[in-house]
Amino acid sequence: MPRRRIGFWYRFAAVICKPPLVVLLKRDWRGMENIPADGGFITAVNHNSHVDPFAYAHYQYNTGRVPRFLAKSGLFRKGLVGAAMRGTGQIPVYRESTDALSAFRAAIDAVERGECVAFYPEGTLTRDPDGWPMTGKTGAARVALQTRCPVIPVAQWGCNELLPPYAKKPHLLPRKTHRVLAGPPVDLSRFYGQEMTAELLKEVTEAIMADVTRLLEEIRGEKAPETAYDPRRERIEQRRRTEAQTPAQERAQEQHAEGQST
Repeated sequence: MPRRRIGFWYRFAAVICKPPLVVLLKRDWRGMENIPADGGFITAVNHNSHVDPFAYAHYQYNTGRVPRFLAKSGLFRKGLVGAAMRGTGQIPVYRESTDALSAFRAAIDAVERGECVAFYPEGTLTRDPDGWPMTGKTGAARVALQTRCPVIPVAQWGCNELLPPYAKKPHLLPRKTHRVLAGPPVDLSRFYGQEMTAELLKEVTEAIMADVTRLLEEIRGEKAPETAYDPRRERIEQRRRTEAQTPAQERAQEQHAEGQST
């Protein structure tokens, strides 16, 4: 499948976005040879700053294979933003769909047309205290199993030093370095031909996130935690801690009230 032309809108966005990125960030970009020259594929990228989608798009734009990001379908209906989203070939995700696979139909169609679809499998900025990738969601796994396309793991680091997760003000000086490392395709062949169960999707997602994490270890020169941060598990643990504390707090309040009355 031949590659799609970059097109006017993407080139226009590059003209707007690239100059400030070049000013704000130095670059240490590696692994571009692992980005397929032709045909549809997925990139799975870690997410640790509101700046990194722009910086990562800059990296991949320079390979000649522009990424098509997933975005809420509603954004495609809003004036100039919608026109830009459509014009740059971004991928609408129909979250109102009751069929999980149908929600990613546009991404599947894009891959089958020979596009690159960029996934942030974590679904949001990492909440790991040290910036490591969290557990992933299964969207990339669904599309990968449906299309059997190459899945290129990509790790990035440095935008989080410019604008940390959930921070409101950037740290402009000293000038930060955006480090990117793309690896060879994740080997998912052992999963092909199996029923697409929740357990299978979890295993495929873990395989993808493991490769992304290994690349980030190489960039950072240190080991990631043995167990990835899981926001759902953390919420459950927080709820348990709160429920455990409540009876103790109530007893303390009762004892305090009794002490006041004597």
